[in-house]
Amino acid sequence: MTIEIANESGVAVPEATIVSCARFALDKMNVSQLAELSIVLVDLDVMADLHERWMDLPGPTDVMSFPMDEYDSPRRPDSAGAGPELLGDIVLCPSFARDQAKQAGHSTLDELHLLTVHGVLHLLGYDHAEPEEEREMFALQNRILAEFREARDEAEREHAQRNADDKVLGAVGLDDPDTGPAPAK
Repeated sequence: MTIEIANESGVAVPEATIVSCARFALDKMNVSQLAELSIVLVDLDVMADLHERWMDLPGPTDVMSFPMDEYDSPRRPDSAGAGPELLGDIVLCPSFARDQAKQAGHSTLDELHLLTVHGVLHLLGYDHAEPEEEREMFALQNRILAEFREARDEAEREHAQRNADDKVLGAVGLDDPDTGPAPAK
Protein backbone atom coordinates (compact mmCIF):
# COMPACT_ATOMS: atom_id res chain seq x y z
CA MET A 1 0.00 0.00 0.00
CA THR A 2 1.37 3.38 -0.96
CA ILE A 3 0.44 6.42 1.10
CA GLU A 4 2.01 9.73 0.14
CA ILE A 5 1.78 12.73 2.46
CA ALA A 6 2.61 16.34 1.67
CA ASN A 7 2.56 19.02 4.35
CA GLU A 8 1.82 22.37 2.74
CA SER A 9 0.14 23.79 5.85
CA GLY A 10 3.09 25.55 7.45
CA VAL A 11 2.26 23.66 10.67
CA ALA A 12 4.65 21.01 11.96
CA VAL A 13 2.77 17.74 12.45
CA PRO A 14 4.05 14.19 12.95
CA GLU A 15 3.34 13.01 9.42
CA ALA A 16 4.37 9.39 10.07
CA THR A 17 1.59 8.88 12.61
CA ILE A 18 -1.02 10.24 10.19
CA VAL A 19 0.22 7.81 7.55
CA SER A 20 0.11 5.00 10.16
CA CYS A 21 -3.46 5.90 11.04
CA ALA A 22 -4.52 5.90 7.38
CA ARG A 23 -2.77 2.56 6.77
CA PHE A 24 -4.45 1.08 9.87
CA ALA A 25 -7.89 2.23 8.70
CA LEU A 26 -7.34 0.89 5.19
CA ASP A 27 -6.14 -2.43 6.59
CA LYS A 28 -9.19 -2.65 8.87
CA MET A 29 -11.40 -2.05 5.83
CA ASN A 30 -9.63 -4.82 3.89
CA VAL A 31 -8.45 -2.46 1.17
CA SER A 32 -6.03 -3.99 -1.34
CA GLN A 33 -2.34 -3.67 -0.57
CA LEU A 34 -2.03 -2.33 -4.13
CA ALA A 35 -4.05 0.76 -3.20
CA GLU A 36 -2.58 4.25 -3.40
CA LEU A 37 -3.63 7.20 -1.27
CA SER A 38 -2.50 10.79 -1.10
CA ILE A 39 -2.83 12.98 2.00
CA VAL A 40 -2.24 16.71 1.78
CA LEU A 41 -2.12 19.07 4.75
CA VAL A 42 -3.06 22.64 3.85
CA ASP A 43 -3.53 26.01 5.52
CA LEU A 44 -6.85 27.73 6.23
CA ASP A 45 -6.87 29.80 3.03
CA VAL A 46 -6.30 26.81 0.76
CA MET A 47 -8.92 24.77 2.59
CA ALA A 48 -11.43 27.63 2.38
CA ASP A 49 -10.81 27.83 -1.38
CA LEU A 50 -11.29 24.08 -1.83
CA HIS A 51 -14.39 24.08 0.37
CA GLU A 52 -16.00 26.84 -1.64
CA ARG A 53 -14.94 25.48 -5.03
CA TRP A 54 -15.99 21.86 -4.47
CA MET A 55 -18.75 22.08 -1.86
CA ASP A 56 -20.04 25.58 -2.56
CA LEU A 57 -19.72 26.35 1.16
CA PRO A 58 -17.93 29.39 2.60
CA GLY A 59 -14.89 29.22 4.86
CA PRO A 60 -12.47 26.43 5.67
CA THR A 61 -13.35 22.98 6.93
CA ASP A 62 -11.44 20.21 8.68
CA VAL A 63 -11.19 17.46 6.05
CA MET A 64 -12.16 16.89 2.45
CA SER A 65 -11.94 13.67 0.46
CA PHE A 66 -11.56 13.44 -3.29
CA PRO A 67 -12.17 9.86 -4.45
CA MET A 68 -10.81 8.74 -7.78
CA ASP A 69 -13.44 7.48 -10.22
CA GLU A 70 -16.12 7.99 -7.59
CA TYR A 71 -19.02 6.71 -9.66
CA ASP A 72 -17.23 4.07 -11.73
CA SER A 73 -16.72 1.36 -9.16
CA PRO A 74 -17.90 0.43 -5.67
CA ARG A 75 -15.21 0.46 -3.00
CA ARG A 76 -17.02 -0.39 0.19
CA PRO A 77 -15.82 -3.73 1.55
CA ASP A 78 -19.39 -5.03 1.61
CA SER A 79 -19.84 -4.18 -2.09
CA ALA A 80 -19.06 -6.45 -5.00
CA GLY A 81 -15.92 -5.75 -7.00
CA ALA A 82 -12.40 -4.91 -5.99
CA GLY A 83 -12.51 -1.21 -6.77
CA PRO A 84 -9.74 0.94 -8.18
CA GLU A 85 -6.18 0.91 -6.94
CA LEU A 86 -6.05 4.72 -6.82
CA LEU A 87 -8.25 5.63 -3.88
CA GLY A 88 -7.90 9.39 -4.11
CA ASP A 89 -6.85 12.31 -1.94
CA ILE A 90 -7.56 13.35 1.62
CA VAL A 91 -7.01 17.02 2.43
CA LEU A 92 -6.55 17.96 6.10
CA CYS A 93 -6.31 21.39 7.67
CA PRO A 94 -4.23 21.18 10.87
CA SER A 95 -5.09 24.74 11.96
CA PHE A 96 -8.81 24.01 11.74
CA ALA A 97 -8.25 20.65 13.47
CA ARG A 98 -6.40 22.39 16.33
CA ASP A 99 -9.43 24.58 17.07
CA GLN A 100 -11.81 21.61 16.88
CA ALA A 101 -9.56 19.60 19.19
CA LYS A 102 -9.69 22.34 21.82
CA GLN A 103 -13.49 22.35 21.66
CA ALA A 104 -13.61 18.55 21.86
CA GLY A 105 -11.14 18.43 24.76
CA HIS A 106 -8.48 16.28 23.12
CA SER A 107 -5.15 16.79 21.35
CA THR A 108 -4.69 18.10 17.84
CA LEU A 109 -3.05 14.81 16.91
CA ASP A 110 -6.11 12.88 18.12
CA GLU A 111 -8.25 15.17 15.98
CA LEU A 112 -6.01 14.63 12.94
CA HIS A 113 -6.28 10.87 13.44
CA LEU A 114 -10.08 11.16 13.63
CA LEU A 115 -10.14 13.26 10.47
CA THR A 116 -7.83 10.84 8.68
CA VAL A 117 -10.13 7.89 9.41
CA HIS A 118 -13.13 10.03 8.46
CA GLY A 119 -11.46 10.90 5.14
CA VAL A 120 -10.58 7.26 4.45
CA LEU A 121 -14.18 6.20 5.03
CA HIS A 122 -15.43 8.87 2.64
CA LEU A 123 -12.99 7.61 -0.01
CA LEU A 124 -14.43 4.14 0.49
CA GLY A 125 -17.96 5.36 -0.20
CA TYR A 126 -19.29 6.02 3.30
CA ASP A 127 -21.29 9.16 3.93
CA HIS A 128 -23.27 10.81 6.71
CA ALA A 129 -25.92 12.78 4.86
CA GLU A 130 -28.77 10.63 6.19
CA PRO A 131 -29.24 9.61 9.84
CA GLU A 132 -28.75 5.88 9.14
CA GLU A 133 -25.61 6.56 7.09
CA GLU A 134 -24.29 8.78 9.85
CA ARG A 135 -24.84 6.11 12.51
CA GLU A 136 -23.08 3.50 10.38
CA MET A 137 -20.14 5.71 9.40
CA PHE A 138 -19.52 7.20 12.84
CA ALA A 139 -19.79 3.82 14.59
CA LEU A 140 -17.23 2.41 12.16
CA GLN A 141 -15.03 5.50 12.56
CA ASN A 142 -15.14 5.23 16.36
CA ARG A 143 -14.34 1.51 16.29
CA ILE A 144 -11.35 1.98 13.96
CA LEU A 145 -10.03 4.88 16.06
CA ALA A 146 -10.36 2.90 19.30
CA GLU A 147 -8.52 -0.06 17.75
CA PHE A 148 -5.84 2.25 16.33
CA ARG A 149 -5.27 3.88 19.73
CA GLU A 150 -5.13 0.48 21.42
CA ALA A 151 -2.58 -0.80 18.89
CA ARG A 152 -0.53 2.42 19.15
CA ASP A 153 -0.55 2.30 22.96
CA GLU A 154 0.53 -1.35 22.94
CA ALA A 155 3.36 -0.58 20.52
CA GLU A 156 4.51 2.29 22.76
CA ARG A 157 4.42 0.00 25.84
CA GLU A 158 6.47 -2.63 24.02
CA HIS A 159 8.97 0.00 22.84
CA ALA A 160 9.34 1.37 26.39
CA GLN A 161 9.83 -2.15 27.75
CA ARG A 162 12.52 -2.91 25.15
CA ASN A 163 14.30 0.34 26.07
CA ALA A 164 14.12 -0.51 29.76
CA ASP A 165 15.39 -4.03 29.05
CA ASP A 166 18.24 -2.65 26.94
CA LYS A 167 19.26 -0.30 29.78
CA VAL A 168 19.28 -3.15 32.28
CA LEU A 169 21.24 -5.41 29.95
CA GLY A 170 23.59 -2.59 29.03
CA ALA A 171 24.20 -1.72 32.69
CA VAL A 172 24.90 -5.32 33.70
CA GLY A 173 26.63 -6.30 30.49
CA LEU A 174 26.06 -9.66 28.91
CA ASP A 175 29.73 -10.68 29.10
CA ASP A 176 31.10 -7.91 31.29
CA PRO A 177 34.58 -8.76 32.67
CA ASP A 178 33.58 -7.51 36.13
CA THR A 179 30.28 -9.40 36.37
CA GLY A 180 31.04 -12.42 34.21
CA PRO A 181 28.82 -13.99 31.58
CA ALA A 182 25.11 -13.41 31.57
CA PRO A 183 23.19 -16.07 33.53
CA ALA A 184 21.66 -18.87 31.49
CA LYS A 185 17.92 -18.92 31.11
